[in-house]
Amino acid sequence: MSVLVYTEFEQGKFKKTALEVASYAKAVADQMGTTVTAITFNADDTSILGNHGVDKVLKVNTSNLETFNANGYASAISQAAKNEGAKVVIVSSSADSKYLAPLLANNLDAGYASNVVEAPSSVSPFTVKRTAFTNKAFNMTTIDTEVKLVGVSQNSYGVKENSASATAEDFSPSVPELGVHVDTVDKVTGQVTIADAEIVVSAGRGLKGPENWGMIEELASVLGAATACSKPVSDLGWRPHGEHVGQTGKPVASNLYIAIGISGAIQHLAGINASKVKVVINTDPEAPFFKAADYGIVGDAFEVVPKFIEKLKEFKAQQ
Repeated sequence: MSVLVYTEFEQGKFKKTALEVASYAKAVADQMGTTVTAITFNADDTSILGNHGVDKVLKVNTSNLETFNANGYASAISQAAKNEGAKVVIVSSSADSKYLAPLLANNLDAGYASNVVEAPSSVSPFTVKRTAFTNKAFNMTTIDTEVKLVGVSQNSYGVKENSASATAEDFSPSVPELGVHVDTVDKVTGQVTIADAEIVVSAGRGLKGPENWGMIEELASVLGAATACSKPVSDLGWRPHGEHVGQTGKPVASNLYIAIGISGAIQHLAGINASKVKVVINTDPEAPFFKAADYGIVGDAFEVVPKFIEKLKEFKAQQ
């Protein structure tokens, strides 16, 4: 009766969220006095999972699951949960897992708690802390179904070292005809993604045009951060839609979120509220973003950001 965790694998490596949910699963398993089983798709080397508390890895390499398909993955994970007798199944809060979770809950007759930010305060009854009202509040949720499904909020629990000796075995689920065939998938490589980023540097119309994004990219490079933008910027075509963050774009739960030239519309704030520290740079002292910020600088981005980059480079040179 192990705890089952779905660990996402992409572009030849496990995502940071995979290691975070594995760490979370270890904490749950310790409370329950059981072990952690991970299920992977198309992953060759799974040894890193043992460093984060996984005892057993089920490796799925079925040809029709070479690319993500919510129905196919949900079917495979459900079969794994039943085979392992798992009473707790853990996923992340990624876009893929948010598609998966409702299907898993239906397949397993499981109660589902999303946006979970801490290890259970109790496993009998099974009680977890979750964010609510677009991260403006918390609630304590008890799952009383036989099988529990937990969605861990990004950057909430953290990646922890929990060394274990993980064994690996092939797992071949019976997957129905999916009706969808993916020929190719184009992804940006060599950059920090918004989903995995601990630091996000975001900018808005205050940058005045796409030709001024060089300093945003330079700041992101110095910080090892991902770049992002507000909705108007992506709508104008200044930046790719994949960089649009907010309630109507990608949600952000980074450790540090730097907003440059973004006024702070309610939809944008709702999508980034889960970030732990928010820094705002804006010429308008009445910009709504200042009310949500931990730190604010009233100033011209074209003066502040270059000086910020200069100081960061000096600081890094001294390390």
